[in-house]
Order: sequence, then C-alpha cells, then structure tokens
Amino acid sequence: MDSPQQSKKTKRNRGAKRAQNQSMTPPPKDAYARLLSQHRSSMFTLYLEQYAQDSLSQKEANDSSSALQAPSDRLNVSQQRREHVLIDSPDSRDFSPSSLKNKREESLLSLYMEKLNTHNDQQECERKPGVSERQRCGQRRDTTASWDGDIESGEELACSRPNSAKKQQKQQRKKDEPNKNVGPNAAEVYAGLLTPPMKAGASEQEQEKGKKSKKKNQPKKTEEEKNREGVLKLSADPQTPRPKRNAIGINSPGEKIKNKADRRSKKQVFESYMSFEEVSHGLKRGELYQGQLRINPKNYNEAFIPSPDDTRDIFLDGVVARNRALNGDIVVVQILPREQWKVVRSDADCDGTSESDTPAEHVLRTAQKRTGHAPTPNVRVEDQSSDPEELIRKRPDISFTDTADRLEDPSTTQANADILQKTAKVVYIVERKHSRAVTGHLKFLPDKSFAMFSPVDHRVPRINVQLDDCPADFRSHPGDFAKTLFICRITDWTADSNFAEGQLAKTLGQAGEIQPETEGILTEYDVDFSEFTDEVLDCLPKNLPWTIPPEEFEKRRDLRQECIFTIDPATARDLDDALSCKQLPDGNFEVGVHIADVSYFVEEGSALDAMASQRATSVYLVQMVVPMLPRLLCEELCSLNPLTDRLTFSVIWKLTPEGKILEEWFGRSVIRSCVKLSYDDAQRMIEAPERLFPPDELPIDPKHTVDEIHQAVLHLHSIAKKLRAQRFIGGALRLDQLKLSFTLDKETMMPQGCYIYEYRDSNKLVEEFMLLANMATATHIYRKFPELALLRRHPPPKAKMVKELEVLCNQLGLNIDFSSAGTIQKSLCAVYGDDDCSVYRKQVLNNMCSRPMQLALYFCTGALQKKEEFRHYALNVPLYTHFTSPIRRYPDIIVHRLLAASLKLGPHLGLSTEEAQKQASHCNDKKTLSKRVQELSSELYFGVFVKECGPLDSKAMVMGVLDKSFDVLVLKYGVQKRIYCKSVVGLDSFHHRKVEKVPQLRLVWTSEDLESPPVEQVISIFSVVEVQLRADEGPLKYSAVLRRPENNAS
Repeated sequence: MDSPQQSKKTKRNRGAKRAQNQSMTPPPKDAYARLLSQHRSSMFTLYLEQYAQDSLSQKEANDSSSALQAPSDRLNVSQQRREHVLIDSPDSRDFSPSSLKNKREESLLSLYMEKLNTHNDQQECERKPGVSERQRCGQRRDTTASWDGDIESGEELACSRPNSAKKQQKQQRKKDEPNKNVGPNAAEVYAGLLTPPMKAGASEQEQEKGKKSKKKNQPKKTEEEKNREGVLKLSADPQTPRPKRNAIGINSPGEKIKNKADRRSKKQVFESYMSFEEVSHGLKRGELYQGQLRINPKNYNEAFIPSPDDTRDIFLDGVVARNRALNGDIVVVQILPREQWKVVRSDADCDGTSESDTPAEHVLRTAQKRTGHAPTPNVRVEDQSSDPEELIRKRPDISFTDTADRLEDPSTTQANADILQKTAKVVYIVERKHSRAVTGHLKFLPDKSFAMFSPVDHRVPRINVQLDDCPADFRSHPGDFAKTLFICRITDWTADSNFAEGQLAKTLGQAGEIQPETEGILTEYDVDFSEFTDEVLDCLPKNLPWTIPPEEFEKRRDLRQECIFTIDPATARDLDDALSCKQLPDGNFEVGVHIADVSYFVEEGSALDAMASQRATSVYLVQMVVPMLPRLLCEELCSLNPLTDRLTFSVIWKLTPEGKILEEWFGRSVIRSCVKLSYDDAQRMIEAPERLFPPDELPIDPKHTVDEIHQAVLHLHSIAKKLRAQRFIGGALRLDQLKLSFTLDKETMMPQGCYIYEYRDSNKLVEEFMLLANMATATHIYRKFPELALLRRHPPPKAKMVKELEVLCNQLGLNIDFSSAGTIQKSLCAVYGDDDCSVYRKQVLNNMCSRPMQLALYFCTGALQKKEEFRHYALNVPLYTHFTSPIRRYPDIIVHRLLAASLKLGPHLGLSTEEAQKQASHCNDKKTLSKRVQELSSELYFGVFVKECGPLDSKAMVMGVLDKSFDVLVLKYGVQKRIYCKSVVGLDSFHHRKVEKVPQLRLVWTSEDLESPPVEQVISIFSVVEVQLRADEGPLKYSAVLRRPENNAS
C-alpha cells in the first residue's frame, strides 16, 4: 500500500509531466486528457462534485462500521486514492484561480474515470469462461436504428456489446429515480463523454456505417442522442403523477450506487400523458394543439400534425416524441422550446440541402449562421400529405417536392434566409384511430420467452409476441416461417419499453401471394370483411323473391313506363343510379336522376343500420368488393337491375337545351330500368350518332326501342357538355390522375394484363348529372335543416404550399394563376400544349397542382359557424353533398333520410347535431382508408404483374429532380418511381446543378467503345427518358431502371 506522502509525490510528478505535455504542439492522445480538454462546463463540473461528495459520504459510512473490526486499518486503498485526489494541492508556481479550477476538474474527472475502469474490469470478468450467456448479455437494450430504417431489438445485439452490463445499471438508476431531467446543455456535455461528434462533412451513408461500427464500443450512444432531443423519459401511465425534477437535473451518484445491483429493470422511455383536465385547459389557453398524426412512410422518425394557423406543419422528431401514438391517431401535442425548432433553409438562400447532408449537419450549419450555436433537433422540410376530393384525384406518393427520403427540396422558395418549423411532443392521445393490427414476420430470439414481430409497415414498432402464442413448430423450426405473413394486434405498450406487446391474430400465408397480402391490407386498415351476422341479416326481407308492397305505389310517383336506363362499368353489380331524358313539345327536356331508395330497407337504429354506419363505405379492390351492405341489398333488392321494379328517390328537372333549370322536383318513386348500358355501350352511341343499332345488340325492355335509348343518350350528352362548360366557366377545377386497370384470369384471378383507364365522354355524361343532383339536394336539405344538414366541403389549398408551387412554376416558365380554382384550371389548359407529350405533361402538372390541395370532408352544418367554410373549392359551389350512391356510401343514406323528412315522406332524422358531426368524421376516416386500400390493392397486383410478365419497357416523364435522384411518371402504366443515380448501371458520373433556379442533373454515360465519346444526358422536369421496370428480390417489390439514351444528348 502506498503512503499518502508517496502518492502526493507521484501526483506532483504527474502534474508536472501533464503540464509539460500540454505545452507541446501535438494534442493529447490519451482519452483522459481528451475528455478533460473537451468538458469543462459548469454542469459537468457540478456532476463530478456531486459524485465525489456522495462517494465520500458513503465511504465514511462504510469506514465507521469497518472501524469496529479493524481500527488500525482506517484507510483502505480506495480511500487513500480519494484523499490523494482531494487533498493534493497544485505546485506553488502553478497556483492561480484558473489553474486551481482546472486541477480540481482533473481530480474529479480522474475519480470518474476510475469508476469507468472499475466497470470495465467487472465486465471483463463477465466475459470469462463459465459465465452464462444470459449474464453476459444482461437485459435487452431498448432500441437501435437498423440500416433499413427499422428498429432492432437490443436482445439481438446485446451479446456483442462489452458495456451492456453497465448500461443496464444505468437503466435501473433511471427507473428508480424518475426525476432525472437532463436539459439540452447537460445532455450534450454528458453525451460528449461517450459520443464524439460526427465529422461535419460526413455523408449520411458514412454516418450510418459509423453508427453500426461503433455500436459495440458506444452502447450509450442511442440513449444520449435521445437526451439531446430534450424529451423527458417519465412514466407514461395517465394516472401516474408527474415526478418532480432533481435540483441539479441529474441523478444523484449515491442513488446510482444504491441501485447498482438490479440489472433487470428498464428505463422509462416515454413521458407521462397529461390528465384530461390538463389537456382541456391547455387547449382552451392555446398552449396545446390537437390534430391527426401523420408518420412519414419512408422515414418512421418523422411525423407531423397540421398547424392550426395554416403555416408549416408541426414536426414531431423521433419515436419518443410520438409517445406511443400511431399513424392516424388524434393526438394533443405541446410545442417544444423555440431553440428546439427545426431550421428549414430556403431556396432563395442556397441551392437546397444536398442528399449527402444529414439532418444534424444541416441544422448545425444553418443554426450557426443564425445564432452562433447548434440547436439539437434535426432539420426537416415539411412533408404535407393530402387527399383531394374525388374530382381532384388523389396525389401520388412521389412528386416534385417529395422529401421523404432526403432533405433535398427543389421547391422551397421562401424569400427569407432561414425558416423555423415548430416541433412538438405528444402529451395525450384523444382517439386511437389506427387499428393496432399489422402484417409482418416473426423472428426467433434464442433464450427468450417471446419472439420479435417485425411489421411490414416501419411506422409501427416491433412487437414482442409470447412464444406460447406462436405456431407450435416455431420454436423448433423457426426458419420454416421466415416467409410466412402474420397478422399481429398490439395489446399493450408500456412506458418503459420501445417495443409494444401483442398477440398473433392470424397466419395469412406466404408473403408475396395475392390472397394473404390482400387479407393483410384489409386487416391493417381496419376494413371489416367478415360475414354479416344473423342479427343484421334478420333485418332483411324474408319473403323472397321480394316484391314491392302495394301500399308503396300509393306513396310514390310511378315511373315504370318511362325510358330509364343505367350506365355503369361492365362488371358493376351494385347499380344505384339511373338516368332518363325525354324531349318535351316546347323543345325543352325532362331529365331525371333516379337513385336506389336504400333508406327504405335500412331502418334507422336497426342492427343493419349500425353495421352500415360502422363500415361507412364499400371498399373496392382489384379482384373483389367489400360491401357496406349485405349482398341481398347491394346486388338485388336495391340494385337498379334491368326489367325489375325498384324503389327509388328521384330528382327531375325541366331543362333548356343549354342546361338551364326551369323546374325541379324531388320525391320517392318506382322505376323499371329498360336496359343496363356499360360505359363502352354509351360511348359507342355518342361516337356514332347516325348509326342504327340492331335490336339484338342490347337486351332491352320490349316496351322501348334501341333508337329511343340512343336518342336519350345523345340528348343527355349534349346537355352534359353544356353543363360541364358552364361549370368550368364558373370556376370549377378538375385534376385527373392516371388510373391503372387490370384484366384478370377468371379462375385464378391473377393479372393477365394492365392498361390506363380512359375517362371518356360517357363517363363525363354520368358525372355531370350526378353532380347536378348532389348540388340540388344539398341546397334543398340545407334550406330545410340549416343545423342538421350533412354536406361535403372542400377547403381551399394550403396557402404556403401554393406560394411555393407558384414560384417553382415561374422558374419553369409556366404561367399559372393560382388565385382561384377557376384560374388554375384555365392556366393549366393553356400550358398543357398539343404535342405528342401533352397528355403526359398534363399528368405531371396535375400532380404538381394536387399537392397543396386539402381533403374534402363530410360535415354537419350545425357544427360549423361560418357559412363560407361550407364551400367546395374544386367545384366552386357554396353547397354540395353526396346523394347518388347510397348502396356504397353511408352519408348518402343520411342525406336520403333528411330529404324524406323535408318532403314529409319520412320521420325526422334521429341524430343531434353533435351525433351527426361524429358520424360525418367517422365517414371521413373510413373513406380515406378505403382509398388507401384501393391504391394498395392496385400496387399489389402491379407488383405481381411485373414479377410474372416483366421486365417492362416504357417511356417516362421526369416529375422532379433532386440532388442524386429523380422521380418519373412511367407513361405506359401510370406508376411513379424514383431513380437513384448511384444505382444506374453504366453511368460514369452525374452532377446536380441549377439553371436559372431550375434543378437539373447532368448524367455522363461511359462510352461503349474506346473510339466513342461519353454520352451526356440532361435530366430536368418534363424530360422524357426510357426506363425498364424490373422485379426486385423482395416480395412484390419492383424498381425503375434508367435505360441508356440512344443519342449523344438528351
């Protein structure tokens, strides 16, 4: 044992040597000196002082007890070392306030380093032979980000981390003392001990590799990065009171030592939810905000809620900030301090963030320009999701401003230098709208009582599933289930785990096959495709075949002798609308729209009504339909099948040949459709007005002739063209998007071919009269029930996004007036052009203009106080509703009931304003989910088609240009893909530039032989390129490959 005097002498020698080393030019190489030079903040010093004090007090307590047994040995080695640290004084010639401060920090830090060395020695012992795998691995770590953006289970990685035991001790201390709250400054200082900053010039890929290579040596990195986010890690139980904070903001070292033995505890990951009262008061005071959570499907760390002031969306950074909320949930958020907001750099100040920039690097540069120091959060250019009204087709996922993968943003156009985007954290979940059901795969974890379920959707966390809940052979042969697709439902998600708990709901089958994939889509998006219960079926008529009761004829207008017909897709079975048109002696026309009277069969308050209101909509997939109502109603009793008496609700007008309404009549009726026309049938009639169609070409009612039907179609077409022209002159807007259709094998239902669906005059004919009926009904029911009418509104587009789009269009030389829906329509028609590429240029422009558009929404008029909010932006009308499709849309049934009540043909609607608004919101949700399921079904079938029939060649038009990639619209199939320059085979180099602020990529292809020069290709918006669609290794995945241009310039 060294004496105190020897230790003092040694300490002085070390100090002199250290002073000599510090005077030399090369920087210190040892970790001790490097840490000392980097961390001299007051917070870090405070931490070391507190640690030293607690260590002394604990040691003194231990000495008092040990003195009874060995009085002569009052000081052990550790105590002597502590005395050497605390008593040793600097040499007299070095004495100064600054040198004393530095010396004290060195002494305290040496004590801290001694503690670290002790833990390392302990872990070295744990790696010795004879130590069990479980002892070496310790408890699982909470989370880490894998290369593919998913979350990995720490149990898979813990065995390879030498410091896992120490990390578990740290987790236990955090749990036992939940008052830890490391502020941003303290977190940055403390994290710096173990996590050196990444080089400023490192690319995103290099940083990701660096993370993976340092996981074993830096097991605390993920925790400390979370601390830098400034998110409190408290209990998430809403009933648990919020813990108080420690005076110094960090755990007491004495308490850390106290909890050292328990290595199985978990840290608190998520913050406690606020109480309902706190949330209510916060919302009223404007301190909290409520909105629907949208998680970026391409980067699960990024989420948004709409801003209440119509500015940039509020950004939620990371999983912890979302606090266990899932995509689509209605949440309440609290805005973080201003220093934690995101810095968005404008296009006016720079050329846009490059793909090689990481979020942290971009924040560092932009924030340093503004404030001289770097805030902690990542930068994020707003990701704005939207789903416009049916007449403004839903925008595709990839478009000219898509920044989901990178931070590059060619459309950011604010005039000021830097823009701050608010960030927030979830403090309350108002409504869990996500189904909590996901499809995915099981992964076996050795020596664990549970398996890890990995969802296909990375926006959902990985889920722990008990092995007892897994298939019987999973334990012994887990490899047999590697490609099996399961459905798992989340049952719990505790505050101390990054992973949810769940149960397997069903084994679907092999991934990549249509049937299991379809069932997974339906389950994940909460589509009820189960059979209707006996209670529901009991509400249907019992005596089949059903006939109209005689008393109904007395209550209705009998139109069975009129020439009434349906126009629908050839495969349609639920025919809910029919048309009639006859010319009057005065030259005007009597035009009728006849809609299936579904409300007659669906009695309000019945089990059938409850099921219909819950499903809210029929869901159309490529190969099937999930009906809202039982098929007996959808396909028989309510469907306006030809040559059958059916109950209807009719709107009949007296119209001039120009489409001016002279008279209008609403009422219940009885019709008998004389023929079922397909859109192709009606189109042939429109295109051949002089042709005499043979009677055997169409199966029609003998009371009517083919020529009579032909003339009715021609009259309707003529009036529809006038109505359409008047709508667009009046300021309407329509932004069509390409729709992919498939031809299927009747037996296997596998895709045999695909084509772009053509929207023709026959479609426009039906659309115009359905719009006319919907607008007329909206006006009627609102006049009768101003507080209870169920209407549909379409808010104007986001002003900020419109401004950005306008600047981009100006840069592209496109003169588009964005002041109103009508001016947009007029401008687009002028810039489409009439060359060979005009059709495709139109699709790109429509996509660009669709992005700022907002959702169209059902609402109850009594729930909105401002009538100007009732307007439908795209149609440019003050009132609009849905009346024409009650077989497949529940809001139409409510509208039918309102219409019947207004005409004294039925009881008053049994809903209050609040109940009607709640039902409207539910229908909005179900409609959005239905559209997404329809899109996923189309993507599924096209993925199968590419795999079975590919590769597929096509021309493509560039939709957006980024730093290292560009987006294309594949013209033959209407799909959109992103092409990454680094993955293009045969490309020698590429360079991103801006020509008059318009982004371009200059590609240089390697020469095919020594004599030929390299081929250059310029990629800009509206460029036409050759691509090939090829199936990828993953199930149903495919990519677009850029083909080499044929000439030397493009």
